[in-house]
Amino acid sequence: MNVRIDESWRKRLQEEFDKPYFEQLVTFVKNEYKQAHVLPPGPQIFHIFNACPFEKVKVVILGQDPYPNPGQYYGVCFSVPDGVAIPGSLMNIFKEIYDDLGKPIPSSGNLDRWVSQGVFPMNSVLTVRAHQTGSHRNRGWETFTDAVIKKLSDERENLIFMLWGSYAKAKISLIDTSRHLVLTTVHPSPRSAEYGFFGCKHFSKANDFLRGKGIPEIDW
Repeated sequence: MNVRIDESWRKRLQEEFDKPYFEQLVTFVKNEYKQAHVLPPGPQIFHIFNACPFEKVKVVILGQDPYPNPGQYYGVCFSVPDGVAIPGSLMNIFKEIYDDLGKPIPSSGNLDRWVSQGVFPMNSVLTVRAHQTGSHRNRGWETFTDAVIKKLSDERENLIFMLWGSYAKAKISLIDTSRHLVLTTVHPSPRSAEYGFFGCKHFSKANDFLRGKGIPEIDW
């Protein structure tokens, strides 16, 4: 199957695109777009892959589902476009960065400035019906994004994986912890952030690791 995606990713993921599960997933997603309001807009499904080529990735942040409210999700986990109210989880991320590094809380929730530096925020599921969180789970996206994590783990070195919450933590089995730094804590959701996300210092730890490897730090 021919999928329009950055060449650095396509050549590594073509074997996934050619598997029966992915063809079934594409059929399901296309039908969903025809009969329901599905997010993100079709051309943005693989936006994070096109915005951050394989060789450029430094930090992987794993999420689960896209934001289900129209106008919020454009293919980058946790991020929202300029002018859109900052969701609670993202605001807690900004608060932790402020406490950890002293960076002022930005007025925009657009994380493209992170992506341009090699931060790769990816949801496990890449599409969702509007207002129906989890509506596209267990249709094949998880198989695909697990393969993405495994490919990064196997073919790159000295990456940082930020696994927030029990769902993301379960992905640690896909990562070679002898080659990469894995940082885990609770999810930054307003329901759980106070139980360990605040004070985790993942952002300073990430930069300490990068600095130690001679890799340019992230300006969070």
